[in-house]
Amino acid sequence: MPPDLSNSNHLAILWAYFAPGEPAWFTLATYWLMGVVMGLLAAAWIIGRTLRHQPESSINPALVKSFNNRIAAWWAMCAVLIVGFMLGRVATTVLFFLVSFWALREFITMTPTRRGDHRALALSFFLFTPLQYVLIGFSAAYPKLYGVYTVMIPVYASLFIPARIAFSGDAKRFLERSAKIQAGLLICVYSLSHAPALLHLDLMTRNAAGEAVPWTGSLPGLLFYFVLITQVGDMFQFLWSRMLGTRGHVIAPAINASRTWEGFLCGTLSTAIIGALLWWVTPFEFWVSAIMSTVIAIMGFAGGMTMSAIKRDRGVRDYGTLVQGHAGILDRIDSICFAAPVFFHLVRYFYG
Repeated sequence: MPPDLSNSNHLAILWAYFAPGEPAWFTLATYWLMGVVMGLLAAAWIIGRTLRHQPESSINPALVKSFNNRIAAWWAMCAVLIVGFMLGRVATTVLFFLVSFWALREFITMTPTRRGDHRALALSFFLFTPLQYVLIGFSAAYPKLYGVYTVMIPVYASLFIPARIAFSGDAKRFLERSAKIQAGLLICVYSLSHAPALLHLDLMTRNAAGEAVPWTGSLPGLLFYFVLITQVGDMFQFLWSRMLGTRGHVIAPAINASRTWEGFLCGTLSTAIIGALLWWVTPFEFWVSAIMSTVIAIMGFAGGMTMSAIKRDRGVRDYGTLVQGHAGILDRIDSICFAAPVFFHLVRYFYG
């Protein structure tokens, strides 16, 4: 439960919330989930390396390369996330801050900026982005900060940025320039920050008698579940679209020629099944976990399509090349950015 600050030492309160090894930070279910996922990724890595040596006449080399790149990206994502969990809330929140910072950099560098944007950009990177994560980091000990970090960027930053650009006196493409910075902050910082915000919630669930009781599960397990379901949704939607091939109806050929309605529906249904089977690591009932997974898959798909549309508009294939042979960070987390705030608010509203 939220601490009583009226007669307690604030430093002790903060340490109790943020220190690694706090009660129920990890549970057996969380260890099981992470172990199974890492085992499956190891098996997929072996399969990918085996397929590389198959003759080109039997399998598409480009498809094998794409598969291996995805596995490598998932390996890195899971490993970094687990290390963050081991170090505690603060380390995990800082990790997401760094990802947000780099993703915002990729987003902004797609379009040339003008001299009048520089101060607004500096404030976006060095004031609004860290402030969003600082507010989230302290929200566990001070729950009222929820009302601040949920409006800080979409309200205050969105009003400040165009005003600051206007003060520079440069009106050329003013609306486009200010909207780009606002969209970058909203997607790369505000939306993504709701993922680590899950670690700062105080959740309830219901016992066998239907009474509301504190949830004794693991918050890192819930965040890992969310990231896993998001990536599983991407994978199933991609695989179903590929398997159905020409029989599918492409949703938006000018945006993404490989995404079909059939792949989207079958991928979302498959994700719901996987999510339902993983209910034991969440505070949800079996059927609620299926619904939550469906919502995650739908929002993740919307994120992928939206970010693809932005890339097509800018005339780029990927947002960046952080690692040789891979797309940028934003290409890997676009679905997480769109699904995170929706999942967070559903969890907080029904189980907070």
